[in-house]
Amino acid sequence: MNSFRTAYVYVRNSFAGVLSETDAGYSFEYDKEYLNSSAASAVSLTMPLSKETYTSKILFPFFDGLIPEGWMLNAVSRNWKIDPSDRFGLLLVACRDGIGNVSIREERA
Repeated sequence: MNSFRTAYVYVRNSFAGVLSETDAGYSFEYDKEYLNSSAASAVSLTMPLSKETYTSKILFPFFDGLIPEGWMLNAVSRNWKIDPSDRFGLLLVACRDGIGNVSIREERA
């Protein structure tokens, strides 16, 4: 599976895993060190801690739900010059400092 874009997923500022845009859709895999950590918690209830790779033809609903809506989506789309239908691109720029405990980064910190 070829990866087009990659997002690094953090839970409470701890690197938790990698979300990838692939030729088959999307994949998410928890980091092995994160899984072995006593502080590890699932990214979402729909993606419990697992050694298995999650795959989907569409962007996982949990990650899609992190993207702003309404006027904020319009502002992000306009300011970053990202097509509103590019959900992965929006996720990368709009979810760096999310309100909840999950953040998305383009580079691994």
